[in-house]
Amino acid sequence: MNYNPKQICQDGGDDNIVLDPDAGTPAAHPPALTDVSLEPLSEPTGELNDLTDAVDSFDDMGLKEDLLRGIYSYGFESPSLIQQQSIRPLASGQYDLIAQAQSGTGKTAAFCTGVLQSIDTTIHACQAIILSPTRELAKQSAAVGEALGRYMNASVLACVGGASMREQASALRRGIHLVIGTPGRILDLITRGIMPVECINVLVLDEADQMLVDGDRGFRDAVYDVLKELPRSVKIGLFSATLPPEALELASEWMPNPLKDKLPTLLDLYDQLSITQAVIFCNFKRKVEWLAKELNDHDFTCSSIHSDLSQEERTEVIDRFRSGATRVLIATDVLARGIDVQQVNLVINYDLPAGPGGTANYIHRVGRSGRFGRKGSAINLLAGTQDVAALRVIEQYYATAIDELPRDLSLLA
Repeated sequence: MNYNPKQICQDGGDDNIVLDPDAGTPAAHPPALTDVSLEPLSEPTGELNDLTDAVDSFDDMGLKEDLLRGIYSYGFESPSLIQQQSIRPLASGQYDLIAQAQSGTGKTAAFCTGVLQSIDTTIHACQAIILSPTRELAKQSAAVGEALGRYMNASVLACVGGASMREQASALRRGIHLVIGTPGRILDLITRGIMPVECINVLVLDEADQMLVDGDRGFRDAVYDVLKELPRSVKIGLFSATLPPEALELASEWMPNPLKDKLPTLLDLYDQLSITQAVIFCNFKRKVEWLAKELNDHDFTCSSIHSDLSQEERTEVIDRFRSGATRVLIATDVLARGIDVQQVNLVINYDLPAGPGGTANYIHRVGRSGRFGRKGSAINLLAGTQDVAALRVIEQYYATAIDELPRDLSLLA
């Protein structure tokens, strides 16, 4: 059965942010990497893009002073990449969010901080819910939330099975700002009328890949039932280390217009892969220029090529790439045909090819890798249901199956 909780619980519209790409070989589905993103990615300018621009200092995020005090008291000095790009969009209360990052990169602190920033502590009612797949994880997240929010007088409650519902009900009646719990217990508290939902504006799913699985191991039905009870204006945040295409497709029913920026995933790939030389394809000239600047700012020496360059400039760029002066070349489809560079062992489609001839261009793009009998790999970064659908078209066109990126990236070597 296909559910569309957005039709029940939330107004549609274009205000959705996503953090979550996929990668694979020769194209990809989401790896256990870091990803935060926005759309339209072609031109990272304007208010939406400003919110997901990486901010490398907690002090520059516009957070409440008492929340900052809690962050630094907890021992944080500077935000991790997932925190740099997910805290402000979640805190804004304007967007749906999908955030994908490896375990141990600070996802829990990211969503706790974003949610706490959005809370008005003068309102003594639940304003946000974080759903976790296990009691232990819910308790851990609640402990982080309490520590980060203690100086702002934010009340946090762990609501899980096996604990006294009477005590949980008593605390909720006194007024709890943030509830963190398992889907079954949260649903029980809501349907019994113990937990008021009128003031709830954010719902976060931790370990979203598990939460969106159907059947005995998953919580999809329970999550759907919780969503039905929440206000239509509620914003949804998904956080996970992995998000397979099936989970993205389901999530897209709740968040029909996700926004994306795949830069963190790309940076994680470079940390984990042994790359001789690589070509990264984008669909727009301004995207190429933006991505080249971002990678250079992160100390990855790269060059760029697109149709606005003169023939002399293009030749110079290609010559530098062939000589090894630069190891990464970011290009539009101007490079998809007819350029052979022996050392290229990886092609990354930052954007899947689009427009007339896009499907046919796919094979020309990935063919830049593994030339002259050498082994090469291609990775696609996917950002929600449109990319998943486009990849399915490519699979059908070439009568092939494109595998999910393996957790052990050494298998690509």
